[in-house]
Amino acid sequence: MANAITLTRIPLLFIYIALLNTGSPAIIFWCVPFIIMIMLLDMVDGMVARHLNEASLLGSALDIAVDRALEIILWVVFSCLGLIPLLIPLIVITRGTITDAVRCVGTSKGKPAFKQLKNPINHFLVSSRFMRNFYGAVKGTAFAVLTIDLGFQALEHSWAGWIHSSAMGLTWCTIVLTIVRGVPVIIEEVSFLKKPSPTEI
Repeated sequence: MANAITLTRIPLLFIYIALLNTGSPAIIFWCVPFIIMIMLLDMVDGMVARHLNEASLLGSALDIAVDRALEIILWVVFSCLGLIPLLIPLIVITRGTITDAVRCVGTSKGKPAFKQLKNPINHFLVSSRFMRNFYGAVKGTAFAVLTIDLGFQALEHSWAGWIHSSAMGLTWCTIVLTIVRGVPVIIEEVSFLKKPSPTEI
């Protein structure tokens, strides 16, 4: 059930993108609660997994993979729509690719991604439920306001400039959090990978 909820986010995302590209301000504004719902499903699948005792390594991997695909696709789409600079998706793609690559070693040994960090500070920044929810809330708000931004630009409304500035502020806050949460993973996982394996000692 939890994995089904996770995977449902992908087709919903493509519907959202198709609606954005209609260019209709009314439809674009209806996309605001739609993207919020898609983002909230990231919390719902975890709650369902814990409630039904469905937490698994597969579920953890799927959750991260779908979330990564969703955020990369959205940043690329917003860049293509001219709402954000190309630098934003480039940063997100680079960060995501590197962190997921170094996490693969731990996952291959049966350790879920969010249980791989040992340092308490790193664990708090990356794996704590508070930081994961906070990051998700900031990211979801940024996506929602960027959607509103597109609607106001389509209307050529006098508030469009102010809305765009707010969207960019939230976007850069999200990117800063993305980097802050990615660096500990890279540092700690790379340090672990540098240690000699038992066969080398």
